[in-house]
Amino acid sequence: MKKHWHDIIKEKKEKVLGQELDHPVRILAIETSCDETSVAIVEDGQKVLANVVSSQIEIHKRFGGVVPEVASRKHVEGINYILEESLQEAHLTLDKINAIAVTNGPGLIGALLVGLAAAKAIAFAKGIPLIGVHHIAGHIYANHLVRPLEFPLIALVVSGGHTELIYMKDHLEFELLGETRDDAAGEAYDKVARALQLPYPGGPHIDRLAKQGNPIIPLPRALMDESYDFSFSGLKSAVINTLHHARQRGEEVKKEDMAASFQEAVVDVLVEKTFRAVVNKDVKHLVLAGGVAANSRLRERLMEKAEELGVRLTIPPLSLCTDNAAMIASVGYYLYIQGKWSSLDLNGIASLPLSTL
Repeated sequence: MKKHWHDIIKEKKEKVLGQELDHPVRILAIETSCDETSVAIVEDGQKVLANVVSSQIEIHKRFGGVVPEVASRKHVEGINYILEESLQEAHLTLDKINAIAVTNGPGLIGALLVGLAAAKAIAFAKGIPLIGVHHIAGHIYANHLVRPLEFPLIALVVSGGHTELIYMKDHLEFELLGETRDDAAGEAYDKVARALQLPYPGGPHIDRLAKQGNPIIPLPRALMDESYDFSFSGLKSAVINTLHHARQRGEEVKKEDMAASFQEAVVDVLVEKTFRAVVNKDVKHLVLAGGVAANSRLRERLMEKAEELGVRLTIPPLSLCTDNAAMIASVGYYLYIQGKWSSLDLNGIASLPLSTL
């Protein structure tokens, strides 16, 4: 009689927890939390064999933001092709994969479910473990693909939906120090870009314009207190109000100067709070993560301050800043060797807390 999937997985877990690991451990990961469909294969948490990403930016650009229903449909259309391409790129078959890792939150619920359905089907068909991975943990571990994480460390996660400061003592140990109370930094970038009549996504356009302007427009720096929390809603409103009042007076505000002023206000707060955490927690390793990690001014300011304080700073390449499955596979490896595997009833959770790992 053929063994049930749960019995097969139980036997595999006993071997893994007994340190019977067959190296290299190959994790195939699927990431569909928003508007990128990605499949990657990573060996031993660090060696990327394939990392295929299909972006939907051009599709959502006409709407000025991501449309959840459209994103889900595009994931359904593309997931099998992306899976096949990743296997071809790695010169592997599914028989050579040790486990399937998949983002199960946070993210757009419809989009998450597409990746989960594909991951469960593969895990069940091949009799291999299914591993649910937190999206933000993935962004942090994108740095591990560049150079090994050194603990303890502080991670600054800055993206369209998240702005968080996280302290890590060891692999998979996350302590949330602070988070945004309203708009995330990337969200504020998109909203300010819309006010400046710039295309979506707004971050790269504001970054480009800011280099041509001067930060001479007075804008607020919210929550510059002893907390590690962030707030960018007031800053966004201040930009919109400044532009509105100028139009009422028949005056023109230079887009370049507004972009530079807004960006400097965001970066001031991020850098100040990040290095306060670095000093207070007495860490020597800082990692930057998330889509806004691509911002040139944020990178520049963090590098300057890190050098001043003698802190090691890791910033992933642009290809690993945005959503990708390689970062999910890296987290998946550490969950795999610790036996933190999921069952087939794993569900997508739009607002999944990081503490659930």
